[in-house]
Amino acid sequence: MAALGCHKAPFGFLLRNPHISHPHSFSLLRLRLPKSAPACQRFQLRCQHSNGAPASSNSSGETYTVATPLYYVNAGPHMGSAYPTIAADAAARFQRLQGKKVMFVTGTDEHGEKIAEAAKARGMQPQEHCDSVVEEYKSLWTQLNISYDSFIRTTDKRHEVLVEQLLQRVWDKGDIYKAKYEGWYCVGCEEYKQDDEIDAQHNCPVHLKPCVHREEENFFFRLSSYQQQLETLLEDNPQFVYPASRRNEVLGWVQGGVRDFSISRAATEWGIKFPQDPKQTVYVWFDALNGYLSGLLPEGVEPTADNLKQHGWPGHHIIGKDILRFHAVYWPGMLMSCGLPLPQRVWGHGFITKDGLKMGKSVGNVLDPVALVAAYGADAVRFFFLKEVDFGQDGDFSEKRFRDIVNAALANDIGNLLNRTLNLLKKNCGSAMPADSSQVPDNSPVRNTAQQQVELVAAQYEQLSFGKAIDAIQKVSARGNLFLQEREPWAAFKKGSPEEKEQASLVLLEVLEAARVVAVMLTPIAPALARLVYLQLGFTDQEFESLTWADVQWGGLHKGQRTASPKPVFARLEGDYVAA
Repeated sequence: MAALGCHKAPFGFLLRNPHISHPHSFSLLRLRLPKSAPACQRFQLRCQHSNGAPASSNSSGETYTVATPLYYVNAGPHMGSAYPTIAADAAARFQRLQGKKVMFVTGTDEHGEKIAEAAKARGMQPQEHCDSVVEEYKSLWTQLNISYDSFIRTTDKRHEVLVEQLLQRVWDKGDIYKAKYEGWYCVGCEEYKQDDEIDAQHNCPVHLKPCVHREEENFFFRLSSYQQQLETLLEDNPQFVYPASRRNEVLGWVQGGVRDFSISRAATEWGIKFPQDPKQTVYVWFDALNGYLSGLLPEGVEPTADNLKQHGWPGHHIIGKDILRFHAVYWPGMLMSCGLPLPQRVWGHGFITKDGLKMGKSVGNVLDPVALVAAYGADAVRFFFLKEVDFGQDGDFSEKRFRDIVNAALANDIGNLLNRTLNLLKKNCGSAMPADSSQVPDNSPVRNTAQQQVELVAAQYEQLSFGKAIDAIQKVSARGNLFLQEREPWAAFKKGSPEEKEQASLVLLEVLEAARVVAVMLTPIAPALARLVYLQLGFTDQEFESLTWADVQWGGLHKGQRTASPKPVFARLEGDYVAA
């Protein structure tokens, strides 16, 4: 195999080999090879998928796997890590309602120089530091009602074993070689910077700190060998990367020529030892990306294609656009080399800004999800970000707008619809359903609206179009509120004839059935609120937990069913701002 390196050009310039890239940048400074070189609201519920995620019997026989990024533990979680986790949780909950067996994988990326430095700054050993930050993540996921099935850490022994197995497989295939490189390295970004990315003092444009000049000899993965296969993947499978704007971006990268990338580090001790050279550690992407597989496989199970299939692979990735390249180009190349199935789809979401500005510690506008959940509850936070951040696009957070959106939808619209109708039922019908809701005519306004929106909501959930799904759900609750205003059942109960009072009771029945359907559809977004609605309607916790998507069909309330004593299911968001 021909060695890859750099070649002297006239006047002392160095020509970069187009096939070799540094991690995170697809560019590499001064690569050269030795002659010997061979050619990854307040109503809190339990964590894990019993925490308000209705169970299913997996009648479809299908498995749906979804994974968040493995979050870097140099610091605790922020809204940028909470958002994809909330999105993945909503997707997982919907698929469980559909009757599928779900494997929802999340976890933490715990190796690297930046982790070691963060630990040192805290006066801790790296493992001790990682353990403490992992607890912050797990605590937040519990507070946000995240129903993950597997939490993988790259410091787990089973992960280390899997990484070593796959490295050996790639090594045996001849897709790993050794090369030297040098350049200006930013520890904060964990990447080498090109000359046109830094100023005259070699400052990183992101961290505004000087980069460090380094020269190392590392192992590289021969990604360039998979150029044609990657192009074919993206051209023949336009749904592999979603949305389309992200797919076009990735296709452009690949068509521009993929380059080999470093998979080891000589200057970093905190990591998995490289099997073929214990003086080096496995670097970021070949370590962390494989966590999606180790998160699925029980300890001791070999990572073969058949074993992975039995445990849920391939699956879907929900990741930020800043790490799209690594999940949609590097990761498929690695899997191709290992002879393993590729992901089903890579979903790339945008960034979250605050008050129109990109969030950052230096700007002082970092959004703390822990403070938001403590002040407003999990459902409010989940609802706002899934409704207002168009998946794939950047989204902005303003606390005033957050309150306005959530209060209008959950307190005024859905909450008020349920509470005032239940109070009318209690006062005039003894809190008992006057008939089976299935007897409401198909062409009745509220039933007709609900039946129209149900299929649309399901289609939008499948595409992770959570905002559009919520809009469709709100059309049902809005029609219920309008129906009450149009029919004024309170007037009939007060002065109407017996027939008019009977009709008024059926108005309440229709509205409450609509509220039930809304609760089922809203379960992936706001599981605690959906549960409270179901309990208010007279169902039990067990009945809620056994829900499936079939329960969105009209007809779930029955004659004589008694409702609970009316209580508001969602309190208006008020008080002092907490995200200033």
